[in-house]
Amino acid sequence: MPFQVLPAIDIQNGKAVRLRQGRAEDSTIFSDSPLDVARRFVAAGASWLHVVDLDGAFLGKPVNADIICRIASSAGVPVQVGGGVRNYESAARYFGAGVSRVVLGTSIVRDPEEVTRITRAYSGKVAAGIDARDGRVAIRGWVEVTGLVATELARRIEECGVSCFIYTDISRDGMMVGPNFDAIREFARGVSVPVIASGGVTTLEDLRAIREMEGEGVIGAIIGRALYDGTIDLAEALKLERGQG
Repeated sequence: MPFQVLPAIDIQNGKAVRLRQGRAEDSTIFSDSPLDVARRFVAAGASWLHVVDLDGAFLGKPVNADIICRIASSAGVPVQVGGGVRNYESAARYFGAGVSRVVLGTSIVRDPEEVTRITRAYSGKVAAGIDARDGRVAIRGWVEVTGLVATELARRIEECGVSCFIYTDISRDGMMVGPNFDAIREFARGVSVPVIASGGVTTLEDLRAIREMEGEGVIGAIIGRALYDGTIDLAEALKLERGQG
């Protein structure tokens, strides 16, 4: 699987926003139209999009699914979707609309059997989102931190047939302070399926450092606030994706 740079579109109340450390009350609206944001990213050359239903993550069911399905059906590139996907029916709706990969989070803790049901029906199209604060897994839109160690949960959930992990260090997400490289490396070394890193990617140097972990199983990086704030130019990031930077 080639290295992937995935620009992020986080949707709250129908708008494209970014949160700080996953706090719903600390959001910045970047666009009234997530569809326009998707079109801009694709026009810049994005080969994947990472879309999150933030309201869905907090409420436990898809809320902005209509918008997300419109993005998936019109983007022209693969779309990865997370946030509120906690059962087979929600996953099936997204796949039916053209989504290429769904990200399961809370359900990998609460309902591994449902995860297995989804992975069996959609082999190779299901990622597990492991969101960690100080090495402990957070669920329900990051509002509940469990006692589970991230790598231990990941090893268990591998048996459900997920195709990759999305590993996010919550303390770095949206903070523009750089990723937790040590945590990413430790997590990737502790699992046997590929890992996409998320949280804190602020500069091209950050992205380059993550790409250098490719040999350790890190196959991509999600970039959010850095694209909206302009500290990373997507065209330059995509050169790194292609190994040109």
